[in-house]
Amino acid sequence: MSWSRAWTIARRDLSSGFRGLRLLLVCLFLGVGALAAIGSLTSAIQSELDSQGQAILGGDIEVELWQRALNDEELAFLADYGEASPGYRLQAMASTPGDAVPVELKAVADNYPMYGQLLIEGQGAKGAPASGEAYLAAGAAERLDIEPGDMFTLGTEQVRVAGIIAEEPDRLSEGFALGQTVIVALDLPERAGLVAPGSMFQTKTRVAFDGGADPDVVTEEMQEAFPDVSFDFRTRNRASPGADRFVSRMGEFLTLVGLAALVIAGIGIGGGVNSYLEARRNSIATLKILGATSRDIVRIYALEIGLAALAGAFAGIVAGVLVTPLLAGALGSLLPVTTEFVFAPWALGRAAAFGLLVALVFAAPPLARAKQFPAMALMRARVSPLAQQWRGAAVPVVLGLVGICALAIVGSSNPILAAMFLGGAAAMLGFLALLGRLIRWAAKRAPRPANPITRAALANLYRPGAATGSLVTALGFGLATFVLLAGVQSSLDGNIQRSVPQRAPDYFVLDVPRDGVEQFREIVAGVSEEATVDTVPTLRGSIVRFGPKDDMTVVADMEDREGTWGLRGERGLTYADVIPEGNAITSGDWWDEGYAGEPLVSVDEELAQAAGIAIGDLVTVNVLGVEFTARVANTRRIDWDSLGFNNVWVFSANTFASAPHNLAATIELPEDTDASGLLRQLVTAFPSSSVIEVGPLLTEARTILDQVSLAILAAASVAVLAGIAVLLGAIAAARAARIYDTVILRVLGASRRQLLALQFAEFGLLAAVLAGVALALGTGLAWLVIVQLFEFDWLPDWTEILLVLGGGLVLVLAFALGASLPLLRARPAQTLRSL
Repeated sequence: MSWSRAWTIARRDLSSGFRGLRLLLVCLFLGVGALAAIGSLTSAIQSELDSQGQAILGGDIEVELWQRALNDEELAFLADYGEASPGYRLQAMASTPGDAVPVELKAVADNYPMYGQLLIEGQGAKGAPASGEAYLAAGAAERLDIEPGDMFTLGTEQVRVAGIIAEEPDRLSEGFALGQTVIVALDLPERAGLVAPGSMFQTKTRVAFDGGADPDVVTEEMQEAFPDVSFDFRTRNRASPGADRFVSRMGEFLTLVGLAALVIAGIGIGGGVNSYLEARRNSIATLKILGATSRDIVRIYALEIGLAALAGAFAGIVAGVLVTPLLAGALGSLLPVTTEFVFAPWALGRAAAFGLLVALVFAAPPLARAKQFPAMALMRARVSPLAQQWRGAAVPVVLGLVGICALAIVGSSNPILAAMFLGGAAAMLGFLALLGRLIRWAAKRAPRPANPITRAALANLYRPGAATGSLVTALGFGLATFVLLAGVQSSLDGNIQRSVPQRAPDYFVLDVPRDGVEQFREIVAGVSEEATVDTVPTLRGSIVRFGPKDDMTVVADMEDREGTWGLRGERGLTYADVIPEGNAITSGDWWDEGYAGEPLVSVDEELAQAAGIAIGDLVTVNVLGVEFTARVANTRRIDWDSLGFNNVWVFSANTFASAPHNLAATIELPEDTDASGLLRQLVTAFPSSSVIEVGPLLTEARTILDQVSLAILAAASVAVLAGIAVLLGAIAAARAARIYDTVILRVLGASRRQLLALQFAEFGLLAAVLAGVALALGTGLAWLVIVQLFEFDWLPDWTEILLVLGGGLVLVLAFALGASLPLLRARPAQTLRSL
């Protein structure tokens, strides 16, 4: 039979639509749609990050330093590559006679912005503000109740509002803001007394290259030219490392969700194709009797299944393209992404290829089974089920699996993770298939229950033609998916609750003068005598060397190792006479109060273990260009979950006697305290200090994390939908296979109530066994996602997980009973004549 004749028969067979192949269509639609949307979205975001790297960063490279600007020699080095644009970043207080608010002060040079456009409401694109003027974010202007032309105070300077910021081109590269943005001229921070020695400020110098220099090479050369300076670099290739990392991790997770949906869908595809061919058993047998060869049968039904697979994959691609703008709109406030339709050929083609390859792998075995058996065997299949035949399906299954592995690994940003996922999915499928055989074996050898319903339900698990294997695989995957998502979601919520606590200090205050502490406490006590004020010295410095006196390790020469982040870049430093609250000594001894001997230092226990720092080692730190050396006296465990002052390095008070520095303070007020005038009083008394309101920051942080958590749940719900579709398909397939049994039982006198009880007992036995398996598999996978992929702590809500698992079990039993209702309405005589 030619392909054209096979197509004619296949087309006539599909004349009523894809009836019978709907499960295949739904499963492919969900899986391919999820991968198409995920691939298109991540491709669009990455494309924006890559194409707008210069605008996002504001230059080709950015050089950051704490508490000082680049010196002439460093600026001269950068001048060889292009034009530099220096600037300041610091927390400050903006005030009017009636109010005061914390702001993120951004002082920029005259050539700002070198890339992108700074848009001002009603004025269009503008450059840097003039001296004595400022551009305000809308939120800052609203809180101060001022508008263009009005005056307000920054530090000791009066500034005029020159406009309201509509778009800040480099906002994403600035990271998480501790206040609304205020952009001023480069000279204002110094004139306003905000960048005095010891103040907490950061300088950012951006460079626009004249030629085609490689930004990564330039940063390496600058670090080599100035090895004792702890520069922090960013380049146009990674303008927003946080966004890059977020997109990468989210993309990996969501791609795994899409693959999981496709694996689950594959089970449904296999069951759907098997049911479809089973329903056409007589037609296949008739075709063989009339002379059709096995190859003809394969051609006819391969065309039908292939056409259905193409239709499902195409519908999934269309849905993925249509839903991408909605996802982009939801993430628009977090990431740079267009809300227009995105056509990413590689992502869409990859999604379609995944779907078609999965369809090939799971559809080949039932098609091979129909091909191998003679006509009479097919006619007797109802009472003498066909044995599994894998030989004919081996080649397409192997080719499909190779294609899936190649697509998943080669196209992944994390090939190892993709390979581990595929290996885990294969292991899970193998385990569930083995479990299905084990359940059949155990049911066959179990003692016969006295209750006839239970006895019949147990026998149904191992009778000829029982769908136990496919049901175990489908139910196991579906229930494990429910548990996986509950574990991921509840653990994310746990991390949010722990990392962003409900109760924290009401205010953080930076740059409190050391000689003004008593006045500071008096102002706070004037608002509430029950207020708690904690102060700590604050310095910034970089660790230069550490280790035994005669064999010290130079930090700049170290390879970056996991857990040694406390040695890199400039760190927050402090000193204390007593152990900080929430810390506990794990080795060594704390120094006495008023200690005046050799300078000592206490280090975080985890950092000491990772870097190999021992008690008695020396540590040299560079503060404002001056080196200070202290001996390690002890290690301590830090309570990082608190929002108090936590420092990796705590020195004895005599270490930094000659270093200029200020204090930081936390203010915690009793509930219901009227603190409306507190900020205004602090600004008046300490114009160079800056106050950070913790409440709005916690609210914003919770909102962002909740959005991320919701996005993960929404995307992962595709896997749930696929799991539900597979459960429905598996139960429907099992129902079709037991029509014969049901009508025979009815002929023998079984009541409808007994038949329902039989269904309930059979699925109840399976569900009870699989509940524990799904709990173990689902929580294990959730742990891998949370701990290994997102690098969060494993904090599941076991009550929520068990409730979700219970809900899944109820869903399975409800589906099973619902699928039984059509069996009860079947007329025995009519049904037996049609079999």
